[in-house]
Amino acid sequence: MPDAEQAWRMLEEADLLVPAEAVEAAIARLAGEITDAFRDRYPVLLCVMNGAVFFCGQLLPRLRFPLHLDYVHATRYGKETRGQELVWHAHPPDAVKGRAVLVLDDILDLGETLAAIKRRVLELGADSCHVAVLTDKRKRAPKPVKADFVGVEVEDRFVFGCGLDAHGLWRNLPAIYAMRET
Repeated sequence: MPDAEQAWRMLEEADLLVPAEAVEAAIARLAGEITDAFRDRYPVLLCVMNGAVFFCGQLLPRLRFPLHLDYVHATRYGKETRGQELVWHAHPPDAVKGRAVLVLDDILDLGETLAAIKRRVLELGADSCHVAVLTDKRKRAPKPVKADFVGVEVEDRFVFGCGLDAHGLWRNLPAIYAMRET
């Protein structure tokens, strides 16, 4: 893990992709879209740990419908910058059975983690499973899952901020940055 000096250098050398104001506007827009879609339902919202904590925390106070909040924790990255094998730390709860489910995540990158979460939620008997992401990374290859709600699209670069991390750092930033390509 980088030390504080290296962490600051990483941020100083990064490219700003999405300013904080644009992130806030995207979350406000998503709240309206999600409220319209779920206002007459009582869905289970699943926050994908740890990345979606920022997004979930900003989105929840703006949603205007009854909901049940829970979480899942599945990751392919850990503190790495390249995906590895999927590791489950917390599976979807049984409470999804017979319910509409909305999975909240920080990013739709390759889509393998979100596809596995959605598949597991449906295997547990959810009536439906929708996906909302703060960021959707532009990729040339097709993804195994499509987000129903997208905040912002970002370039196909390693991004951090707004819940996204770089080597375990900078999830707390209010804007989205990309690491400089070397």
